[in-house]
Amino acid sequence: MPTGIILIDKPQGLTSNGTLQRVRKAFGAKSAGHVGTLDPMATGMLPVCLDEATKVIADIESGAKCYEFTVALGARTDTGDAEGSVVETLPVPALESDRIEAALGRFRGLTTQVPPMYSALKREGRPLYELARQGLEVERAPRPIHVHRLELLARRPEALDLVCECAKGTYIRVLGEDIARALGTVGHLIRLRRTWVEPFRDQPMIALETALAGAPVQTGLLPPDAALQALPKAGLSETQAAAVQQGQAVRHEAGSTGRRIRMYGPDGSFMGLAEGLPDGRLQPRRLLVGASRKPML
Repeated sequence: MPTGIILIDKPQGLTSNGTLQRVRKAFGAKSAGHVGTLDPMATGMLPVCLDEATKVIADIESGAKCYEFTVALGARTDTGDAEGSVVETLPVPALESDRIEAALGRFRGLTTQVPPMYSALKREGRPLYELARQGLEVERAPRPIHVHRLELLARRPEALDLVCECAKGTYIRVLGEDIARALGTVGHLIRLRRTWVEPFRDQPMIALETALAGAPVQTGLLPPDAALQALPKAGLSETQAAAVQQGQAVRHEAGSTGRRIRMYGPDGSFMGLAEGLPDGRLQPRRLLVGASRKPML
């Protein structure tokens, strides 16, 4: 069974979990997980991790992401996007360049954001979207977000095309609504595309149809350590590798207190992650079983 990461270009109209289940079945994987949920309306990069590669999902989720999106101005919907019902309308003021730039500048850097009701966040064990579908709304505490880049790509009389690079936990639907309010009106998303997820900003995406129709092992499957190239690397001897497989710490020059280290066996196979201990040893923390033997350089 293949272990690895495939960068699916999620099509519009399909949920992230629906995409995941189709890929898992096509590849014959026992387990699978995706990185960062995309709404059904959204398209773009959805990293799908198969089998042992699910152990690096947390490393990918913590990275930055980039979105291109369009905010339609003058109408707000209950979901924040085009799939919802219009609940408020306001006139759209003149959109001078200075006014748009001033509005965008309010959301760059470290700010806070109130999560939407239509989200997978839970309240007393129930997803907020279930409450929202019942017409209920509960108080949500603002959360810190970090927007690294927010720029205007194009403008029309009642719509803005924007690009945003942001940290984990940013809701682009809410950002679009907040930008509209900063411009003196209301708005909702009519287009959302995730163009990259760190550390795969330069990697091509695979169309879902291509992934499902092609030979699985040859259809853009990346090894698990493709997500970990920023971490130091440690090559282990046969004796060290055997000890690590038993969960034992081993002495290695790559050891650095508190640092995470990616470990490779004597044949070059990726074995997993270790933590550097104060005494210079590597303590295995997350081992992969039967991972790809083709290492990343």
